[in-house]
Amino acid sequence: MTRSGRVGRWAGALNDSLVLLGLQLTFEVKKIYQQMKGFGGAITDAAAINILSLSAGSQENLLRSYFSEEGIEYNIIRVPMASCDFSTRVYTYDDHPGDLDLQYFSLTEEDTKMKIPIIKVAKALSKRPVSLFASPWTAPPWMKMSNSTIGKGTLKGQPGGVYYKSWAKYFIRFLDEYAKHNLTFWALTAQNEPTTGMLTDYSFQCMGFTAEMQRDFIVLDLGPALRNSSHKDVQLMILDDQRLLLPYWAKVVLSDVHVAEYVHGIARPALDTCHGNTQYNWEVGNEVPCTAMTSFSKFVPEGSQRVGLDPNAATELESVAFLRPDGCAVINILNWSQKDIDFAIWDPEHGFIKAHSPAESIQSYLWKWQ
Repeated sequence: MTRSGRVGRWAGALNDSLVLLGLQLTFEVKKIYQQMKGFGGAITDAAAINILSLSAGSQENLLRSYFSEEGIEYNIIRVPMASCDFSTRVYTYDDHPGDLDLQYFSLTEEDTKMKIPIIKVAKALSKRPVSLFASPWTAPPWMKMSNSTIGKGTLKGQPGGVYYKSWAKYFIRFLDEYAKHNLTFWALTAQNEPTTGMLTDYSFQCMGFTAEMQRDFIVLDLGPALRNSSHKDVQLMILDDQRLLLPYWAKVVLSDVHVAEYVHGIARPALDTCHGNTQYNWEVGNEVPCTAMTSFSKFVPEGSQRVGLDPNAATELESVAFLRPDGCAVINILNWSQKDIDFAIWDPEHGFIKAHSPAESIQSYLWKWQ
């Protein structure tokens, strides 16, 4: 593989008698970390507009490249609740001032003619279950102190009040309407980037929450609304903002013992052969940085367990290891440096892999572990 954008793939056998000097990464299955849900992207209005601008065949080819078995197998799709900064116009699902009961709540053409059809095609192309999660950028302006979708603005009143209750109901109506199109959600976040709505001149759709406000909104309004609806299994995530807000935000929100009844996680933006007498084999895929997501979305399916990977010396390589539900081991190696690096992977159960990481590359090593 060169750094010109091509992807390479190699295979070989693990060696149980290899003796190497130099950098060695030890695969440690007894060190258990988090379990992976998956990897994916957002179907925004902008994404939908661009996808739908293609011919029918090109649309399918594009979605196949992201969601199918011959593609990179994304299994998570984020769906904005109404407009966001990737929209061509500003809109919400209820732009009728004073409609606290949401009698005029309605999805828009951006949902029914753009996002929903694309999501359905993506799910049909995938052999893996595709999980959806939703996030709101702003409430209708008439619900907000600022009477605007942009800039500094919070909901009117206080958590537990009529506007917070109506906003919680807005979430339920969104889930209801998508369910009518046979699309159900795995999770949602309480607010996209809540700190941006505390900035006076913020230039696109936003809404402000402090950690205390989000805590009280969840325990008094959103949590009970979800629990008392047909969507009680939808998982709720807090924060959905920058990493520097942790652990402060989590400590504040989760300080209320009742909030823990409703909260399932913390979100933040990011953008073979069988065991026996046969030989253990490994495979390595070598990719350029622009396709780095493949090393995770393709090779680390839902349910994979992150495990230990211990270097015997300081190294410029960045690495992570997983044990997959199908019994395969996966190690991803990222080399940001300008030089090639030789190393070895040591699996105490099965032997060594003699490895070479080209400069500015990412690689995925896979072998049957169980």
